[in-house]
Amino acid sequence: MNITNIIDGKPIAAKLRGDLAKEVACLPYQPGLAAILVGDDPASQVYVRNKIKACEKVGIRSIERRIAADASNEDIARVIEPLNADPEIDGILLQLPLPKHLNSDMLVQLIAPEKDVDGLNFVNVGSLVAGHDSGMIPCTPQGAMILIKSVMENLSGMNALVIGRSLLFGKPMAHLLLQENCTVTMAHSRTRDLPEVCTRADILVAAAGVAKLVKGDWIKPGAVVIDVGINRMESGKLCGDVDFDAAQGVAGAITPVPGGVGPMTITCLLANTIRAAINRRG
Repeated sequence: MNITNIIDGKPIAAKLRGDLAKEVACLPYQPGLAAILVGDDPASQVYVRNKIKACEKVGIRSIERRIAADASNEDIARVIEPLNADPEIDGILLQLPLPKHLNSDMLVQLIAPEKDVDGLNFVNVGSLVAGHDSGMIPCTPQGAMILIKSVMENLSGMNALVIGRSLLFGKPMAHLLLQENCTVTMAHSRTRDLPEVCTRADILVAAAGVAKLVKGDWIKPGAVVIDVGINRMESGKLCGDVDFDAAQGVAGAITPVPGGVGPMTITCLLANTIRAAINRRG
């Protein structure tokens, strides 16, 4: 049986945060990030709190704007607009998901592209699709790519499969892989014979939101597997979209859940904020 390399995101993220802190220390100003939290969703509160703590550790000034769960689209727009105009704010984060009565797509587009550290404004999406490096890249795909390259330096010519086609992850991940000269397949809920499609992938990125969807015998021996899913089982434990135990000895390398892609997402948010600051202020 082959030994599967576990891609631990925590030390990789810690190294990157150390580098970011050094970069911030050399700037003549302090980058600023504004996080907007709508409602009282416990998971969103934890995410925002963790992001603010991470900002403090690398020297980014962060502010939080809390808005009631029953707020209207107009109420949130009135919070975004002054942040767009604030010269001390370099990045704006609208924590998703929003309460169901709100228009998330419309509100994300109100964030100025140069401050859109989530990379979801259509200007930034267009830059990524066009292969330009001028826009912001969504944090989770960016982090996933760093993890892939930690174990596979040259991706050119590799068959890559992305399971999931969301604007937040699947689509930008596919374009990042294309930029590395991979042959990219996107799978989704209507893909026929998904197990067979998976077996052809040298790089398999799972972001379907279905617990343990990808079985061990779906994985090509030696493949790099990036598990973006995070699902809570009845036992209370977290698991990914890949059957981690079954993948052992088959995959060449795999990210755990938790502790794989998650730490990289916040780190890439910090990197985007610093990049936004430098782009704006020099």
